[in-house]
Amino acid sequence: MANEKKSTTLGTDPISKLLVRQAVPASIGILVMSLNMIVDTIFVGRWIGPLAISAITVVIPVTFFIGAIGLAIGIGGSSVLSRALGSGDDNKALQVFGNQVTLTFLTSGLLAVLGLVFQDYLIEFFGADDSFKDLALIYYRIVMYGIVMLSMCMMGNSVIRAEGKPKFAMYAMMLPAIGNIFMDYILINVLDYGMEGAAWATFISYGICFVFILWFFVAKSELRLTLNSFKLKLKIVSEISSLSSVTLARQAVISVLVILLNNVLIVHGDALDVASYGIISRMLMFALFPVIGVNQGFLPIAGYNFGAEKFERVRESINTSIKYSGGLALFIFILIMVFPSEIVSIFISNKEGLSPETLANNNEILSRTPSALRWVFAATPVIAVQLIGASYFQAIGKTIPALLLSLTKQGFFLIPLVLVLPRFFGVWGVWISFPIADVLSTIVTGYYLNKEVREMVH
Repeated sequence: MANEKKSTTLGTDPISKLLVRQAVPASIGILVMSLNMIVDTIFVGRWIGPLAISAITVVIPVTFFIGAIGLAIGIGGSSVLSRALGSGDDNKALQVFGNQVTLTFLTSGLLAVLGLVFQDYLIEFFGADDSFKDLALIYYRIVMYGIVMLSMCMMGNSVIRAEGKPKFAMYAMMLPAIGNIFMDYILINVLDYGMEGAAWATFISYGICFVFILWFFVAKSELRLTLNSFKLKLKIVSEISSLSSVTLARQAVISVLVILLNNVLIVHGDALDVASYGIISRMLMFALFPVIGVNQGFLPIAGYNFGAEKFERVRESINTSIKYSGGLALFIFILIMVFPSEIVSIFISNKEGLSPETLANNNEILSRTPSALRWVFAATPVIAVQLIGASYFQAIGKTIPALLLSLTKQGFFLIPLVLVLPRFFGVWGVWISFPIADVLSTIVTGYYLNKEVREMVH
């Protein structure tokens, strides 16, 4: 180990102070990253057209899933790493991190190759129709070239937070986001490269993030890897994989959900409904950035203190995290309910010179999307319990409960609802599925979280 060992403060500093210290940088990083997605979508929608939003929306599931390989290995491995640091086992922490690097590189690399080989089939499977398939393929190919870098960045970011250095994790999300926005402007608006410009801007942003993460672990990290650290060891791989499966399963289900949504919207609606969902999905990440930030800040605090057997601090971290994220979720809910039309209008251009077809599409988006946005966010005030509850079981290393609770919203409730309700209510059935799933998953998670906390303390 080297450098200042900040991980020990996770077991000594006041929980509220720790949560703010961990959550604020995570929230800022997520804000900038999600602003990047928002601005990217605004640029594409205004400078290329609404069908370009549809194209990006159908590409997201595969790039999201491969990037999530790194996120899963990062979060799962960092749970092991946090508990190792909490118990003073520095050698194990080093071995865990080295194995995370190797697993992420090999797995994401293999999936990237397969994704490029089967690109035509995958794009159609994801829901692209003839009206925007060519645009989707242009974006998909270029982004896939850099997807391994994204996966490595997602893994490294989780490890940085596990070390107790959230500001660097924030920088790792901010720098590529800013770079992507800048490159979007240059490549799409100035150089008029269209969809290729949007894709290369995303590729460059992955490279910026990768370079920064690499610099951090060479110059700033307390984890000093040796060549032996990269050698896969069955026991550690098994431990990482069991917990990574929680995040990976959740992200895989989200990818399946997006594919399903794209296809259901095409069947019961059209490509413009896919564009509406593209706008809403960006808002889901952007609007909820502080709630997700609290959740990410909560993970290393709970994991470290559980490893140190400081159970009262664990319970306090749960209660404080739910209180903070619940208040933030309520504020977000109010904004979405009051200003849905104003939010949607940001993504659409009605400037002079647009073709009649593009102008008609834009007006249709402005007509459809605000109501859908309200329905999707209708149960936002209750989601804090579900997010913190599922993360708690992952933080303490209880794989099966963590996996099941992580899948409750998307897997057990939302996917079945999306399959059933549109048969009776059309596209509206898609939108009302979201709040129903939020409420049901919160009830289930709240019950098991309360039961676990009572048993832990007593």
